[in-house]
Amino acid sequence: MSRLRQHVPALRKDRASRTSGASRTSRRLATAGVATTAAVLMAAALSPTAGAADRPTGASAVEHATDALKDRAAALGLTSAQGTAVRDVIVDRDGSQHVRYDRTYHGLPVLGGDFVLHLAPDGAYRSASRATRSTLSLPSVTPKVSAPKAAGIATQALRAVNLGQSLKKLQAKPRLVVDALHGAPKLAWRTDAVAQDTQGNPVARTVLTDATTGAQIDAWDSIETATGDGSSLYSGTVPLETTASGSTYQLKDPTRGNTYTGDAANKTDLCIFGICFVRAPSTVFTDTDNHWGTGATADRASAAVDAQYGTDETWDYYKNVHGRNGIAGDGKGSYNRVHYGKNYNNAFWDDSCFCMTYGDGDGSTFGPLVALDVAGHEMTHGVTSKTAALNYSGESGGLNEATSDILGTMVEWYADNPSDAGDYLIGEEIVRSGFGKPALRFMDKPSKDGNSADYWSSSVGNLDVHYSSGVANHFAYLLAEGSGPKTINGVSYDSPTYNGSTVTGIGRDKVGKIWYRALTVYMTSSTKYAGARTATLNAAKDLYGAGSTEYAAVAAAWSAVNVN
Repeated sequence: MSRLRQHVPALRKDRASRTSGASRTSRRLATAGVATTAAVLMAAALSPTAGAADRPTGASAVEHATDALKDRAAALGLTSAQGTAVRDVIVDRDGSQHVRYDRTYHGLPVLGGDFVLHLAPDGAYRSASRATRSTLSLPSVTPKVSAPKAAGIATQALRAVNLGQSLKKLQAKPRLVVDALHGAPKLAWRTDAVAQDTQGNPVARTVLTDATTGAQIDAWDSIETATGDGSSLYSGTVPLETTASGSTYQLKDPTRGNTYTGDAANKTDLCIFGICFVRAPSTVFTDTDNHWGTGATADRASAAVDAQYGTDETWDYYKNVHGRNGIAGDGKGSYNRVHYGKNYNNAFWDDSCFCMTYGDGDGSTFGPLVALDVAGHEMTHGVTSKTAALNYSGESGGLNEATSDILGTMVEWYADNPSDAGDYLIGEEIVRSGFGKPALRFMDKPSKDGNSADYWSSSVGNLDVHYSSGVANHFAYLLAEGSGPKTINGVSYDSPTYNGSTVTGIGRDKVGKIWYRALTVYMTSSTKYAGARTATLNAAKDLYGAGSTEYAAVAAAWSAVNVN
């Protein structure tokens, strides 16, 4: 069998020369009774403005935002009982600044308390994007429902969504929060319930419980996944950067933040509430001749090749297209674990380890989940977590999943790999005969999967987030390619519209730029579909102008999926 060629670093020197580390600045500020801790990711702030000495830096953007908070604390609903912390900073090419904050109330995290300050190049306040506008004032932050009771509610919820399985090592940890996402702000328990299924694979669910009444407010899966999204060993011969170590090579890329791929040895994690007592290994792959894998599943290194390649292309897409230096924007690389669990039909991004994890699939429904679009999808969850942090339930959860589908698809197109050509199918490489469909999801007409929504309705938020994502996926396809039948890269598509309109596409590159800017500048944790329309229109206006063809196309595409 042919062996996958590992190219030496010199062949990718052009990309290496554009990759650099990033510094981090932290400072503590106090304004108008509002305590502000600023952890500024300098790479994220500087990436659009590198080399422009006369433009604001990330640190100066935070200083300007601090002044704006001092003047506008009351308008933003900030009081002495609240604290704020900088999550992300974006500085545009023209010097405009966007500083994103999280909020606390008497030291408790506020779900839906996040907001973004938009500032002019000279630091003057322009506007703010707020997740919620409710007044934060609670009679007490002492719960009437005990923590053990909240834990019991969460464990019951986890059992309920895993019917037919005997869960092992079931644990739950409640954390007191203020919930401003679901109506009037209220004291709540946010409880993470974790366990292992019958095969030892992890299952987890987060349950939000009213700390006064004990009523369940919301619940969602804690492992952000696109179940089965991915493919195995279909990328052909790909270039890889490695690290020489004595007489061997490590599958570690020094040009992309030292990202690396390790073998999980078919083991799983034992983690409770973010504390891992046992981590599945991530033993870095090594090779003696710098030629990795055989393209067959029997060689454990073959899956590692796909995982590392997916990481490389995702890094390069965000760096070269959006100016983002790594998932967190700080130049630091993540790592991959392949061969995780036993017949594990999943792949997931985990913020706690800053890593990507891939199962091997069961062989009948899915193959190994190490495809290019899986890497792009799952690592985009990491980007979302570091920016808008879209809540993983309801319409916001659908937008979270759609963000990973949309930008993961853009990674696949960016890679331009003839062995896995760009398309608007999600997970087409990994599905096996037992799945019964040629892909997991279909962006041109999401309902082809039998579950996803083509158009918005008031009930969309009640769907699983992988299916409510269909509305935004359909929007993105229409905006990129337009409506009606067409064949692209050998794949036939036929995209309808809710209102019978004809939509003309503006091209996938512009769609990626519009969605990324909307995510990082305008969306917040509570953004729903109506808010996504506003966010993408604002992004299109910033990038192309309010009277542009692109701006009009964004409006038309949203109307075509019934988001008006």
